[in-house]
Amino acid sequence: MQKRVIQDYILPSFLFLASLLVRLRPFETLNDSAHRKTDRLRFWTRQYNVDTDNSNMSSEFMRRAIALALENVRSGGGGPFASIVVKEQRIVAEGTNRVTASNDPTAHAEIVAIREACRALGDFQLTGCDLYTTCEPCPMCLGAIYWARPSRIFYAATAVDAAAAGFDDDFIYHELKLVPAARRIPMTQLLRDESLAIFSAWQKQEGKKPY
Repeated sequence: MQKRVIQDYILPSFLFLASLLVRLRPFETLNDSAHRKTDRLRFWTRQYNVDTDNSNMSSEFMRRAIALALENVRSGGGGPFASIVVKEQRIVAEGTNRVTASNDPTAHAEIVAIREACRALGDFQLTGCDLYTTCEPCPMCLGAIYWARPSRIFYAATAVDAAAAGFDDDFIYHELKLVPAARRIPMTQLLRDESLAIFSAWQKQEGKKPY
């Protein structure tokens, strides 16, 4: 009898309350108390020396990035883009678009800045860093940024602004929605079974450094 009461009444009630709490959690987060928000802000400020005046902090470094991009255009160094990596209120690395100057189609400003920052920090991740870029990142740069894992991204111009200046990457997002064989540059799969040996070797490799 006791087991049946648990199964028929107590357990369903518990599951209902649990599901209700899960649904309410986002609402609670959005309406968090000012006291909790203040405590969190103090924690992050203490841990990472964050300037609580985000507008001033963002503007200072963004203006530097904009100045770099303008200099890059006027000097003929490459495209009208620049990026800066900042950690603990100090510039760790700077990068400008070097595609034509280095004959490297991957040398976008964000990629250049990420490479330089990782070298300077001796790490393959930008933990605790902010990335400032003069324009909303393209798909390639956005992927690199996510792999680098900075804390925040600040951007100035939008992808629409870039498209108006002749830098339209919207077609790449469209391409990603297509099956590989239907893309502008067709993709054909070969030797999948043989290639799986590579992942098998990686999984078995001792002392590897996951990323």
